[in-house]
Amino acid sequence: MGQPDLFAKRTFAEETERVTDGAVMWRDPIDIRLEKVQADGLLVIRRPGLLAHLPAPWPAAQAYEEIVVELKLAGDHLDMSAVERALLRRQARQVQRVEERSPSWPGETPLWLAAPHVPEWLRQARHPVRFAPGCYFVEPLGRCFVWVAANELPLCDELMPFLVARSGQPLDQFARWVAPRRPLEWVLSMLQYLPMSTMAREELLWRFARTGDPEIDARQDRILEVLLSANPKMKQRLVDEGRLDEARAALRRVLAHRQLELTPEDAARIDACADLATLERWHAQALTAPSVSQALR
Repeated sequence: MGQPDLFAKRTFAEETERVTDGAVMWRDPIDIRLEKVQADGLLVIRRPGLLAHLPAPWPAAQAYEEIVVELKLAGDHLDMSAVERALLRRQARQVQRVEERSPSWPGETPLWLAAPHVPEWLRQARHPVRFAPGCYFVEPLGRCFVWVAANELPLCDELMPFLVARSGQPLDQFARWVAPRRPLEWVLSMLQYLPMSTMAREELLWRFARTGDPEIDARQDRILEVLLSANPKMKQRLVDEGRLDEARAALRRVLAHRQLELTPEDAARIDACADLATLERWHAQALTAPSVSQALR
C-alpha cells in the first residue's frame, strides 16, 4: 500500500470520530481467511442517533453496526475489476460476520466506496441512484452499496475524511479550503501525498512563511528540521544552494566595491551559474580585473 493510501486511511481514522461527534469510530480491518482479501477499513457505528443531523452520506449509516470502506484516490483504477474486488471484500466480511454471529443473522454489512467521481461504465451498468450531493446507491445492492463521489461533495468539516479522495481542480479547491483548518503537520502530509496541481501546492507552501509569532515560527522550524533529517538529499541540496547564493552575493559585493557596473546580461549570467567553483574563480578574478567582462571570463 502506497503512502497516499496510508495518508487517506489515517485521515479517516483520525477524523471520523471527531467529525461525527463520537457517533462513528474507525477500526483497522480484521484479517479474513482468504488470500489478500482485506478492505481498507471499517466504520463502527456506536451512536447512530448523532448521525441524523450530519451531511450525507453519514445519515445512511444509522441502520448498520459497521460499514466496509474502500478508498480510491486520484489515479487509482476505477474499472469494473476494481469495483468487483471491492464487492468481494465486502462479501467476505459479510460471510465472516455470519460465521461470527450465526447462520441465521439477518443483518447486512454495506460497502461505502469513496472515489473522485462515478465512472461512466458504472452509470451505464449499475444505474446508481443519487440520494444526496455526491452520494449514490448502486444497484443491485442498493442501500448496501454506497458510492461517494468526493468531487461532488460540498466542502464542509463533517465530510473531511471523504474529501481527501478528490482529484484535479476539486482537489486544489479542497486543499486551499482545508489548509487553514488543520494542523501544520497534517497540511504538510497532504502536500506530500495528494496529487494537487503545482500552482496549488506552491501557493500553500507560501503560507508557511515567517509569521512573526515566535511560538508558531518555532514549531515550523522544528517541522522543517524533522523533514530535513528524514531527507538527507534535500538537506544537502539546500546547503549547496545556500553556498551558491553566498558566492553570488560575495561576487556582487566585490564588483560593487570596485565600481564595476553589471549589465542585465552580466547579472543574469551570475544568477544562472550553478557551479560553485566557477563563482569562486570569478570572485578571485573580480579582485583585480579592470572590467566585468574580464572578471567573468
